[in-house]
Amino acid sequence: MPKTTDAYAGAAAHTDVDTLIDELIATVGKRIVIGLPLGIGKATTVINALYQRALVDKTISLKIITALSLSAPKPKSELEARFLKAFLKRQYDDVVPLDYDAAVRSGKLPPNIEVTEFFLQAAGYLGNAYAQQHYISSNYTHVVRDLLLQGINVIAQYVARDPDHDDDTRPPQFSLSCNPDLTLDLNVELARLKAEGTPICRIAEINDHLPFMPHDAVVEADDFELILDPPAPHSALFAAPSMAVSPAEHMIGFYASSLLRDAGTLQIGIGSLGTALVHSTILRQHQNERYAQFADLIKLHERFPSAASVGGLEPFSTGLYGSSEMLTDGFIQLMQTDILKRPVYLDLHLQQALHDLASQGVEEPYLHRKASLLLIDSLVAQGAIEKVLTAGDVDYLKSIGVLDQAVALRDGKLCFEAYECAADTTDPDSRAVLEDALFAAELKGGIVAHGGFFLGPDEFYEALRSMSTAERSGICMTSVRFINSLYDHRFGSQQLKAAQRSNARFMNSAMMVTVGGGAISDGLDDGRVVSGVGGQYNFVEMAHQLPGARSVLMLKATRESNGETRSNIVFNYAHQTIPRHLRDIFITEYGIADTRGKQDAEVYAAIIRIADSRFQPELIEQARRVGKLPRNFELEAAYRNNYPATYKHAMQQLDTSFTAETSAFPPFPFDCAFTSTELRVGKALKWLKAATASRRGMMETSVKAWLLKTEPSEIDADALALMAYQGNWNQAEGWKASLKAETEYRLFLLAMRQTDDLNESA
Repeated sequence: MPKTTDAYAGAAAHTDVDTLIDELIATVGKRIVIGLPLGIGKATTVINALYQRALVDKTISLKIITALSLSAPKPKSELEARFLKAFLKRQYDDVVPLDYDAAVRSGKLPPNIEVTEFFLQAAGYLGNAYAQQHYISSNYTHVVRDLLLQGINVIAQYVARDPDHDDDTRPPQFSLSCNPDLTLDLNVELARLKAEGTPICRIAEINDHLPFMPHDAVVEADDFELILDPPAPHSALFAAPSMAVSPAEHMIGFYASSLLRDAGTLQIGIGSLGTALVHSTILRQHQNERYAQFADLIKLHERFPSAASVGGLEPFSTGLYGSSEMLTDGFIQLMQTDILKRPVYLDLHLQQALHDLASQGVEEPYLHRKASLLLIDSLVAQGAIEKVLTAGDVDYLKSIGVLDQAVALRDGKLCFEAYECAADTTDPDSRAVLEDALFAAELKGGIVAHGGFFLGPDEFYEALRSMSTAERSGICMTSVRFINSLYDHRFGSQQLKAAQRSNARFMNSAMMVTVGGGAISDGLDDGRVVSGVGGQYNFVEMAHQLPGARSVLMLKATRESNGETRSNIVFNYAHQTIPRHLRDIFITEYGIADTRGKQDAEVYAAIIRIADSRFQPELIEQARRVGKLPRNFELEAAYRNNYPATYKHAMQQLDTSFTAETSAFPPFPFDCAFTSTELRVGKALKWLKAATASRRGMMETSVKAWLLKTEPSEIDADALALMAYQGNWNQAEGWKASLKAETEYRLFLLAMRQTDDLNESA
């Protein structure tokens, strides 16, 4: 008989998922509207079992509401399939796939099951009519509201069990780990509905691959009606491997890093642009001479003065604080390199005092970590404590880590071991004793990064799991409503958030930007959704509210489409994610456009300056034609050389001038999920994809492939083995089955020869 225990304080813990599904249906009935977390936090065992039950029992009405249903990449050709076979097995064999998502992608979802998402895996559903029709467009901060409007009565998500739990000392707890983003606020609403008599079921599925994240992410076991403790092994976490960072992306990351301010706040998203930003930020901190020299090579301050007025080139002394809906592996890299180290605090008086001191230009390396006389004075000025400390003041100062726990107030004097002084904070002798002996070693409760959810490569998950308790306590996974807006929240008031988020730089990506300053990030002009708005609008709008904050939208200036280079800076577009009245800073590989508070003619000129020079004349002519630029407008010479060769030459100059072991801008700055052979083959296939993108290109490249005299023995044996092309390719059996297969093989040989030749010439 399936095992059910009561080991989790009132909530039944099941080891058999079918028994749990029985109890779920008994609790809420057969009309089930289930919410699953965004990304990796979905309770896979539970939702797959529920989906399979609904396939069999057509009387069940199952509606699944979620976001970012992740699946392994699907090869688009036989060559891709050969190339990815080993990688996909290595990367995803231990990840349990989502049955409902496979049905959505294949168009085989039965009528009694409905799936709707508010954020799609990027470009994964452009041709999927079902997903496009069932998409909900919603700001991240509005999702809880929209889930309630959809009639949600069940949630199911992965949780981490407490590794230090002792049944005899306290009730068991779980951590929402990767996904407290919506659940923390949704739990409040579902508990209210349950109290009003609505049948509600909250399900926790334990996954021991999740790190136990502390603070706001910790919940009680009895916050759930049902708990699944499935037999081992638990599903591996879906990993998003780090992709190669191109030279163009490195340039964007460099420009973005120059906009960061010491003692500031950082938000970044997933992807190679975020990786590039983090890499350049580390370069700024630890190879500052090299970093500054590159700024000189590209004439950064001469061409883009905002880099000096908004940011800086110097290393970070105080360090940065992270406040991002998504905690990426980049934040861990910044923690490990001593950059993400400015803590913020939950106590409003303490945080406001630190903010005030920093705003006054106080420069002390440990200002935000340790007590000081300046901090005492600021707390007095705020009215948080009296000049002459009372017993309540002493208790308060100990609670926030200003005074040592052993300090006592006796007869109006502060006493600690052999030290004794008046409790008057203005008395010179007392101030000397305070500074010498009475201050605690460190302020209490400091958080260096707030995040709503996390997703990244395997190395990122392992880094979180292997952190010490003290290291992990510097990260607070919390509600997205707390992070993505300034409104009061139970985890912190607007005043507290404003004090924490000084000099904020909200770094996000866009697909296209109009010369008027509108940004296209989530959809196409025909209405199809590429991904979703997520929290981008929230952060852009917040940047316009917070003093000293800036919104930075990053994008590559061009893209390749059907064998043609096209501009991502366009004159206008029929869909916009961020309207032009919220325009701020835009970055391409060609520079920085600061558009805040500027007149339209200034905005058009600034954005055209960072466009690829192949498209600048047309953009200028369009702007002149409608009167947005003067008829006599001429682009300055400093911005007319926006070609890939220009920045690539600057990168080569930098590497030539420094005798470093590695390039300043490597393709994989941190981790790489691919083997060296996979990287070589991947480069060849990338070349082949570009060469055959158009019909003419396909014909010409195919002819070259058939005329190629290369023999298999001339190609790397490991590359042939990876692609399962061992042996004589003229052989009638084995991998060769048709003219198409032989053509693909010859194309592969051509691509390898071509890219090997390029490597040798480089």
